[in-house]
Amino acid sequence: MSLLSRAVSAPRTRLRLLARGLAGMAGPLKSVDYEVFGRVQGVCFRMYTEGEAKKIGVVGWVKNTSKGTVTGQVQGPEEKVNSMKSWLSKVGSPSSRIDKTDFSNEKTISKLEYSNFSIRY
Repeated sequence: MSLLSRAVSAPRTRLRLLARGLAGMAGPLKSVDYEVFGRVQGVCFRMYTEGEAKKIGVVGWVKNTSKGTVTGQVQGPEEKVNSMKSWLSKVGSPSSRIDKTDFSNEKTISKLEYSNFSIRY
C-alpha cells in the first residue's frame, strides 16, 4: 500500500470507528416537547436555543407562541436531551428570565424525526 493510499484511507477508517463508537455509546434516543415561561420573547431566546442545541448535538425546533412563551421539541441521545432540558430550565439566553419550563410527551424513539435544529415561525 502506497503512502498516498494509506493517507486517504486512514481518515475514513477513523470516521467509521468514531461513528460506531458514538452509536454504541449514545444509548436510547429520546424525544420531548417543551414550553418555556417567563421573559423569553424579545431576548434572542430562540437564537440561543438553536445555538445550544447544535452545540450539544440534538435536533428539533423552537418557536414563539402567541401567549408569550417559547415552545418546541428536542430529540437525540438521552444524555444530550437531558442536557438540553437542563439548559431550557435554568440557563436560556443572557437577557431571558425563565420562570418555569414544562416538559411533555417524553418518549423513546427508534430514529430521529429531524436532521437538524431549526427556528420555526
